[in-house]
Amino acid sequence: MAKSVTLSIDAMGGDGGPEVILPGASIALQRCPDIRYQIFGKLEEVEPILDTLPELKAVSGVHHCEIAVSMDDKPSQALRQGRWKSSMWKALECAKDGDAGAVVSAGNTGALMAMAKFCLRPMPDIERPAIAAIWPTMRGESIVLDVGATIGADAQQLIDYAILGGAMARAVFGIERPSVGLLNVGVEEVKGLEEIKTAGRMLREHDLASIDYFGFVEGDDLGKGTVDVVVTEGFSGNIALKTAEGTARQISQYLRSAMSRTIQAQLGYLLARPAFDRLREKMDPRKVNGGVFLGLNGLVIKSHGGTDAEGFAAAVELAYDMVRNDLMNRISTDLEAYHASGAAVLADRGKETAK
Repeated sequence: MAKSVTLSIDAMGGDGGPEVILPGASIALQRCPDIRYQIFGKLEEVEPILDTLPELKAVSGVHHCEIAVSMDDKPSQALRQGRWKSSMWKALECAKDGDAGAVVSAGNTGALMAMAKFCLRPMPDIERPAIAAIWPTMRGESIVLDVGATIGADAQQLIDYAILGGAMARAVFGIERPSVGLLNVGVEEVKGLEEIKTAGRMLREHDLASIDYFGFVEGDDLGKGTVDVVVTEGFSGNIALKTAEGTARQISQYLRSAMSRTIQAQLGYLLARPAFDRLREKMDPRKVNGGVFLGLNGLVIKSHGGTDAEGFAAAVELAYDMVRNDLMNRISTDLEAYHASGAAVLADRGKETAK
């Protein structure tokens, strides 16, 4: 019998709090019966909802927390006031202590990242953790990072993101050697910021066994699915993410407006409804809900704060998959291989210089 997967849940996060989080955890449990939960929140809000979800209650430990970090708290404020007593901090601490394989929260992104960095700490040689998102494409799905953890990145940080994203692609998609591209203003090697060109050159030199470096990719490659992993810094990554979300809503609104304009359009919609239903499902942001904090000594999944129970269930299932597929060990192995290859590259350069 397979060992169960324990996840730590911040029940107070998001716009809906326990009324969304707990039903979402229950939906995920139905699909993954070997999940076990450690739930952190205010008992007076959590317990009445748990009483209506007996299957969830039976596999959950519940822990009272006095403070709930609000969605508009500044990270520094949340870290100062929410440490030790908040549901967010306690959920992270549960993973730090080894009592959970991953943390799932729909709470304040800045506060969650600040607390996660303070509680779990970045992995050795990782200066800046990244947020990775699963991106729907014409070929299926890809991973994009960073989508907003930090602004700007030097060449070494972009290489770190490539390794982290590659490990995630192997764990989530089951791809043995995922293709990785650096987001740039053109595919030519002479274009782009110096940091991106340097990162591309170093990735070619290292020729890592864990990833297949493709080269530079452009904005339209995100939707095409040209590579399995797209690497960028947080400023442009977050803009790309929000642009894609807005475009999806825009197209959806256009279709609704067009289909209701005339009797003929309404009839056409009825005839084509199965196709529209497939399109709606493909564009449903709930299906790919969950930003993954990579580069920490623990797994943290950030659900969209405004999602519903189905969307939160998707974030929980993503956490489950990454724990089940041993993402943390994959990342550690890939980072060790990178540093070993770096030493080899430097040695080869030394030999060339000596000649």
